[in-house]
This record gives sequence, C-alpha cells and structure tokens, in this order.
Amino acid sequence: MDSSGKEREAVQLMAEAEKRVKGSHSFLRGLFGGNTRVEEACEMYTRAANMFKIAKNWSAAGNAFCQAAKLHMQLQSKHDSATSFVDAGNAYKKADPQEAINCLNAAIDIYTDMGRFTIAAKHHITIAEIYEAELVDIEKAIAHYEQAADYYKGEESNSSANKCLLKVAAYAAQLEQYQKAIEIYEQVGTNTMDNPLLKYSAKEYFFKAALCHFIVDELNAKLALEKYEEMFPAFTDSRECKLLKKLLEAHEEQNSEAYTEAVKEFDSISRLDQWLTTMLLRIKKSIQGEGDGDLK
Repeated sequence: MDSSGKEREAVQLMAEAEKRVKGSHSFLRGLFGGNTRVEEACEMYTRAANMFKIAKNWSAAGNAFCQAAKLHMQLQSKHDSATSFVDAGNAYKKADPQEAINCLNAAIDIYTDMGRFTIAAKHHITIAEIYEAELVDIEKAIAHYEQAADYYKGEESNSSANKCLLKVAAYAAQLEQYQKAIEIYEQVGTNTMDNPLLKYSAKEYFFKAALCHFIVDELNAKLALEKYEEMFPAFTDSRECKLLKKLLEAHEEQNSEAYTEAVKEFDSISRLDQWLTTMLLRIKKSIQGEGDGDLK
C-alpha cells in the first residue's frame, strides 16, 4: 500500500479509536468492559501513529501517539504512557520542535515519578539538543543539560553527568558566564585527573578553565596555572600548558605578533576547534591596538 493509502487507513483508525473512547464513557459500558474499549482504542491510536510515520506525516503521528499516551495513563499504565509520550516526541521532532519538548517533558514527569532518573536524564538531553539545534535557545539548553547532570549524579553515573556538565561549561563561556564555566572545568578536571583512563582529558579541562580565567584577568590566569600544575604535575609538560605560558608572556608584553605566532604553532599540530578559537580571540582583543583582530 502506498503512503497515501496508509494515511487514509490511519485516519479511519483514529476515528474508530475516538468512537471506542466515547463509547467507554456511557454508563452501561462503564459497568461492563469500559476499560476493554479504552485498551482497544489505545492499540488503534498506536497503529494509526505508525501508519502516519510510514506516510511521513510526523505531526499526525505525534498526535496519535499522544492520544495513546493519555489513554495509557487513564488505564494506570504509567510505563506505557511514558513510552508513548517519547514516541510522540520523536515524531514531533521532525515537524514541531516545541510540541516534541512538551511530549518529552510529559514522559520525564512520569519517569521521575517512577524513580527512573537515568531515563529521565536521557530525555532531558534530547530536549537540550532540540533547544540547541532547532529553537536556538542556549539558556534553556543549559538548564536541561544541568538537570540531566543532576539526575545522573544522583544515580552515580558520573561519566554521563560530566558529559552534560562539559556542555554547560562550553555554553556558559560562550555566554560570558566565565565563573560558572571555570567551576565546572575545574571540577571535572579534578574528578578525572586521578583516573588512569581519563587523566589524559584532564589537561584539556584545566586548559579551558585557564583560558576563561585569562579572559577575565591575566593575574588570575597566572595563579590558576600555578595551581593546576601543582595539583596535576603531568599538566606542566603538556602542549596546552606551554601555550598558556607563551600567551601570558605575549599578553604581558602586549605583543600581538608573539601571541598569534604561539597560537599558529599550536594549531599546526592540534587543530583549534570553534570554541577555542573564540576564546583565544577574546583574549587577543584585550591586547592594546587589537580591535577586531584575528588569529592569523
């Protein structure tokens, strides 16, 4: 059957499901098998949703899954209700991001009520990603990453919590909330530096924390750098630490050429990503005579 045929069948199923729900409300039906009709309607809404998916009518699929979720709740099937809200959210993601968020929030409420915090955290991340990519609301993305990190921490999933916190730190620095970014980078760096599998990453977090310090105040950056070397001796020999020392020296001498040269040398071996480029440019602009300088 082609997609338009599937869509027609889905619309018929929706109408039939609606009839079942209305029928279940009558007094006699309520006494004799009202729930059975609601269960049948639930199944019909879910089948209709999947047919709408085949026809790529994402809004209609989302709506059908949503109807199923509400009926599951009526039947006290919390888990099935949450699953249907997630399916609705995934369908709406392709057509109506805000409605997708509403459905995922409904699922999160059920999962947290059931004590399923790890699953709730996963859906907070999905919402954060929608705010990042579709709705471009970074403040709200940060809030959902923070909530996910909280739930992961509560469940002792520290690695997953750290991933969320690093997202928060990167965005906080972009929004010039440097103190918040520094606290997270230092916290994650300290947590990872004693772990044989993760300590290689610790130098990156201390490097980023030092750059945030540097944007705010050169002296703070110097003191932070000394503290990181003391805490984590392996940091001293890293390319990141050597770059920071060269940048501090160039900044102290207000030498933008030396600053640019040090950055270029680092970039020739380890490519700078967009975040690092942005932070390094912000520091460079504080060198006298560097209005809208670049790193070339």
